Amino acid sequence: MFSGSNDNQTVWGEAQTASEYQELYRITEADLEHIRALRKSVSDRISEMIDPFYLWLEQLPEYHEFFPDSNIVERVKSLQTDYWRIFFEAEINETYVAQRRRIGEAHARIGLPLPSYFAAVNMFQELFNRILETEKLKADQKIATAESFGKLLHLDTAIVVETYNRIIEDTLTSHAKSLMEMSTPVTQIWNGILLLPIVGIIDSKRAGDIMNGTLAKIAETQARIFILDISGVGVVDTAVANHLIKITQATRLMGCDCTISGVSPSIAQTIVDLGIDVGKVKTTATMKDALADGFSRLGMEIVETNN
Repeated sequence: MFSGSNDNQTVWGEAQTASEYQELYRITEADLEHIRALRKSVSDRISEMIDPFYLWLEQLPEYHEFFPDSNIVERVKSLQTDYWRIFFEAEINETYVAQRRRIGEAHARIGLPLPSYFAAVNMFQELFNRILETEKLKADQKIATAESFGKLLHLDTAIVVETYNRIIEDTLTSHAKSLMEMSTPVTQIWNGILLLPIVGIIDSKRAGDIMNGTLAKIAETQARIFILDISGVGVVDTAVANHLIKITQATRLMGCDCTISGVSPSIAQTIVDLGIDVGKVKTTATMKDALADGFSRLGMEIVETNN
C-alpha cells in the first residue's frame, strides 16, 4: 500500500490464476457488483482516502526512510490512485493479478516491512468504511458492501504478500548460494591435485553442493587426487561422517582418490565412539601429510633445498 508499479517487470507467483484466487476467497459476482456500484462515488472522493492516509503515515518512524522527498510522495499517491481505480472496477482477471504482483515486487525491492504494509491495509479499510457510512445506502447494503470490500482487499493482500515472500526467499537463497560457493572453493593447487578446505557446519544441502562442485572440478581438470580438509569443521557426527564418506565414494567413481585431512584426535575419537565405518576412506591428521601423500601417489617428491 505504500507503493506500486506500472512498469513492465518480472511477474512473480504464477501458481494461481485469477479465477482460482477468486474462488479461494469466495468472491461472487454479487460481491463485485457491490464494489462497482461505488466506483463513481469513491473516484470522486479518493482524496478522502489518500490524504488522511498520509497524515497517518507521517507519524510512522519509517516514513522518512521510504519517502525522503515530496516527489516520491506524489508519485506514490498517483500509483495509489490508479490502484483504487482498478480496485473499484472489480474485474478480477490476469491483468488485475499481475498488477497486484508488481506491487508486491516493488515492496520487496524497497524492503518495506510486512507489518507496515498490513497496518497500511488496515488503515485504508478504516478510511473506506468512513466513506461508506456517508453513502446513501440501506444498512444491509452497507454491511454487504463492507464485506465485499474486505474480501477483495484480502485477495489483494494475499497476492502482494505471496509475491513479496517469494522474492525475499529467492534473494536469500541466491545470497546463501553465493556464500556457499565462496566458502567451499575447490582449488587446483597442483597439476592433478585438488584441495577443498571446509569451515563450519556440514548439512545435507552443503554436502550436496560440495559433491557437485567437486565432481564438476574433477571432470574439468581430470585431477587424480582430491584432498578434503576438515580441520575447520567443528562437529562431526554420524550424519556428517556419512556425507564425507559419500563424497569420497563419488570422487573414486570418477577415478580420483580422496584423502580427508585435518582429522583431529577429538574427531577420530568421535568417529570411533559412534561406530562409524569409514571403510576405505584415507585420512591424515594434517593437510601437509595429505599433500605429501598426494605428490607421492603422482610419482613426485617434495625436497627441501638450501638457498
